[in-house]
Amino acid sequence: MLRWVRQQLGFDPPHQSDTRTIYIANRFPQHGHYVPQKFADNRIISSKYTVWNFVPKNLFEQFRRVANFYFLIIFLVQLMIDTPTSPITSGLPLFFVITVTAIKQGYEDWLRHKADNEVNGAPVYVVRSGGLVKTRSKNIRVGDIVRVAKDETFPVDLVLLSSDRVDGSCHVTTASLDGETNLKTHVAVPETAVLQSVANLDKLVAVIECQQPEADLYRFVGRITVSQQAEEIVRPLGPESLLLRGARLKNTKEIFGVAVYTGMETKMALNYKSKSQKRSAVEKSMNSFLIIYLIILLFEAILSTILKYAWQAEEKWDEPWYNEKTEHERNSSKILRFISDFLAFLVLYNFIIPISLYVTVEMQKFLGSFFIGWDLDLYHEETNQRAQVNTSDLNEELGQVEYVFTDKTGTLTENEMQFRECSINGIKYQEVNGKLTPEGFSEDSPDGNRHGLVKEEELFLKAVCLCHTVQINADQTDGADGPWHANGITSPLEYYASSPDEKALVEAASRVGVVFTGISGDSMEVKSLGKPERYKLLHVLEFDPNRRRMSVIVESPSGEKLLFTKGAESSILPRSKSGEIDKTRIHVDEFALKGLRTLCVAYRRFTPEEYQEVGKRLQEARTALQQREERLADVFNFIERDLELLGATGVEDKLQEKVQETIEALRLAGIKVWVLTGDKHETAVSVSLSCGHFHRTMNILELVQHKSDSTCAEQLRQLAKRIKEDHVIQHGLVVDGTSLSLALREHEKLFMEVCKNCSAVLCCRMAPLQKAKVVRLLKTSPEKPITLAIGDGANDVSMIQEAHVGIGIMGKEGRQAVRNSDYAIARFKFLSKLLFVHGHFYYIRIATLVQYFFYKNVCFITPQFLYQFFCLFSQQTLYDSVYLTLYNICFTSLPVLIYSLFEQHVHPHVLQSKPVLYRDISKNAHLGFKPFLYWTVLGFFHAFVFFYGSYLLMGEDTSLLGNGQILKPNRQMMFGNWTFGTLVFTVMVITVTMKMALETHFWTWINHFVTWGSIVFYFIFSLFYGGIIWPFLHTQDMYFVFVQLLSSGSAWFAIILIVVACLFIDVVKKVLYRHLQPTSTEKAQLTEAGSGINCLDSMCCFSDGETACTSVRRMLERLMGRCSPTRVNSVCKVTEETCI
Repeated sequence: MLRWVRQQLGFDPPHQSDTRTIYIANRFPQHGHYVPQKFADNRIISSKYTVWNFVPKNLFEQFRRVANFYFLIIFLVQLMIDTPTSPITSGLPLFFVITVTAIKQGYEDWLRHKADNEVNGAPVYVVRSGGLVKTRSKNIRVGDIVRVAKDETFPVDLVLLSSDRVDGSCHVTTASLDGETNLKTHVAVPETAVLQSVANLDKLVAVIECQQPEADLYRFVGRITVSQQAEEIVRPLGPESLLLRGARLKNTKEIFGVAVYTGMETKMALNYKSKSQKRSAVEKSMNSFLIIYLIILLFEAILSTILKYAWQAEEKWDEPWYNEKTEHERNSSKILRFISDFLAFLVLYNFIIPISLYVTVEMQKFLGSFFIGWDLDLYHEETNQRAQVNTSDLNEELGQVEYVFTDKTGTLTENEMQFRECSINGIKYQEVNGKLTPEGFSEDSPDGNRHGLVKEEELFLKAVCLCHTVQINADQTDGADGPWHANGITSPLEYYASSPDEKALVEAASRVGVVFTGISGDSMEVKSLGKPERYKLLHVLEFDPNRRRMSVIVESPSGEKLLFTKGAESSILPRSKSGEIDKTRIHVDEFALKGLRTLCVAYRRFTPEEYQEVGKRLQEARTALQQREERLADVFNFIERDLELLGATGVEDKLQEKVQETIEALRLAGIKVWVLTGDKHETAVSVSLSCGHFHRTMNILELVQHKSDSTCAEQLRQLAKRIKEDHVIQHGLVVDGTSLSLALREHEKLFMEVCKNCSAVLCCRMAPLQKAKVVRLLKTSPEKPITLAIGDGANDVSMIQEAHVGIGIMGKEGRQAVRNSDYAIARFKFLSKLLFVHGHFYYIRIATLVQYFFYKNVCFITPQFLYQFFCLFSQQTLYDSVYLTLYNICFTSLPVLIYSLFEQHVHPHVLQSKPVLYRDISKNAHLGFKPFLYWTVLGFFHAFVFFYGSYLLMGEDTSLLGNGQILKPNRQMMFGNWTFGTLVFTVMVITVTMKMALETHFWTWINHFVTWGSIVFYFIFSLFYGGIIWPFLHTQDMYFVFVQLLSSGSAWFAIILIVVACLFIDVVKKVLYRHLQPTSTEKAQLTEAGSGINCLDSMCCFSDGETACTSVRRMLERLMGRCSPTRVNSVCKVTEETCI
């Protein structure tokens, strides 16, 4: 009963078993006791809210924030007890923040709903009642037979039943799932492949048993039982039979498939990853500051409450003649009165906590993230790709990176493979003018002009042409018998491959005379020097990262059963029993030293008895529903043994442009670079040397090929000793995956000590999870450094998600890395501008924004606290409630927001050309305790000057007769309470706005407009607010107060004098520090100013005679850091000479 209730409430999934049974066309058994399984419908839901739960769910999420919840409590306190300020003063700002955030999140969710409805309402065709029925995608049920036409996307996960081809095959592209643009072949089982019409499919009686939904795109385990003439035929189903939702049908007219996973249970939907929430160092600092200010607030409230009761201990102040207590107040509990007064003071001082800080930071991050996408320097013209921001919450973290973890293939290299060399039967060969030439021979040598291929060479090339997953463009397959060259080579075919290595090898084989011409049914066709040969494809032993090899079993034209295998040398050579093993191993090492990617090729001949045993074992393993992967792995290992080695290949992967310069710049910026790759030791070291990761003068230390814990520990101790002895020179460390596992098991601390004393670390033979483990190891070390991981493939996703900042490269290994990253760029070289310019700017901007917010709120509320000493702690407010409400929302909000979007304290080109400037902001330098203490003390200092300056300068002014007049002993009239509060408030608004102006280095017309406009708006609003009797206000305390204040010459003198006095100390401090202890950044600013690039220029300070459109374009270019290249080049040259 309890389980049923949980299912109804949605806590338990409808399916509990490990497998699901699907009756094709929903032909369920007719016996009465059958209970059909419940499956999800085909609706895709990416939205977060519905119409019914938006308000409660959104409010719950927003009030989980400490500041929002705090202000809600304050607002409720104001409603429940008699407090000195109106509930509106807390309620309106809270309502504004909540509303703005809710509108933003609601709009984003509305867009998701719109996209969902478009997908769910797409028209599809299903087979029902003997015909094709048009319906909507959301109406597809598990078991429905769906028809998909050419170039359409699959609306559900389908098991392929038939296609327009006789063999039941089809081609698909999964670019939208993993970014791979190659055509992949999927095949139907023979029993259903012949059912190519709707009428025949409608008669099909079959049952599919498969695993429950899982997110792995490349794994599917199932079997289909087809009933034919009272006979049941069982066939295995694997990934080759499954067509994934989101993939697109190519080069095939139409297919029919049965829906097995629908809606949110499709593999595409299960890969919708809700990223783990990453929090930046700035956000953590902000929360710490909030706690400190909360402590200050509690201290002020408790102190005020205690002083109030200490003051009221004297009878004349306890109940003065003008404020007699009621009978109820005299009889009330002292404890309740104390709590009530404490809460009242808490409400009075609550504005020291800046509620609008959160919404301003969110707006800054959201709007600021667009600048990365707009930056033309991060645009890659060849691929038409621009930088992409997936997470704007981490913009400032780009300015705090201390460690960069990078993949090698496709990240540092182009992932464009070119065949360079090979080893066949112990002899090295090179490709020369489309011919395979042994090393040492040339066309000019007597034996160089060879005709044809020897037996070993031809067998090696046939193995390369048969053992792969390469596809050919369907438009070319019919033309494979086209014109031939003199040497028997066809015109080049267009190959598609998921692996660039395979494509390079098949293309190289075709150039030297053995051409793969395609797959026809279950046969693979090759042409060896113009002679066509057909090999029957019997079995494919798919590649997996554990075996590190793939194999095919084929039947040769002579009827011989052959196994061809290719893979890493570590997985092939130990399994080889014959061939030139030692010579090939030497050649593989030589290839690796040249930086080439290596593969070994081998084969095996089967006797009829051996093949019969192999076929039986494969059939049993592939039809198993439980532990299929483990069984297949055992069978594969049984088959791939006693190999005869044919040779090895060497393929070059070119370095990307400016990789060496980028790595050197990162090093100058104080960032340590670790390369994590799955390549073999020699290849990885060679590439590290060529890309500048390792220097030729660097002492290379190695921790490789350790099999036991004791030897690994001893080697680590020796390495640590060598580093201490040779502490003058730089060290580089090479560690392989096996040794790393041993080192992390019990010697983590020693390993970390060695790594941190090395300038560069290279980890080779790394599994994906090992990459993530290394990142986590550094991330959680005592120093807590900020880490960045960058990669381009699916094997890099784990480390990208683990690092503080994850960056995906838009490469050729799919889009999984890009989809799971925080930022995506097209090339590794763009990393320098992303960190040194964008990261630097974002950090400076938000660091100033956060501390300025706390500063201006200290300035705002401290006079309120000081005023209590002059009003017997009666909780009288110093400011009018409208001023309390609008201070953070209107009067001081825009200048800091615009600053946080546009500020450029140093020119972008200077920042990029001098990476050393990145060190000035490292380790959260601008949000540490000292800067925080400075801004807080400055806020208290300014607040004291505001209050006591106004009091001393205006206390004797008899021209100001505002509300709340009081008599002094000498009968002179002191200006009123509201006039005094308005004067303090006026001085404060001007001072905090001017303080923001002092912090601004890069002035644009927008900065001018909001800075001076905020001050002007305050004056206009105050005149308007105090110059009219508003009928809906209960009191008119401010009527004519502001006009009277501005009519006094002494008030103007006091305003100017106090503002100058406040800012003068700050200016002097800046000047002294800039001249006595300048940072590298400040020196760069001085150099920049001397060379004609002035950060204080507005965006429109260039040549005359330009149109308005030109100035707008130039403004955007200036924001992107792309203006006036001649002036920028000159400053970069000068900076190199003078800037440290």
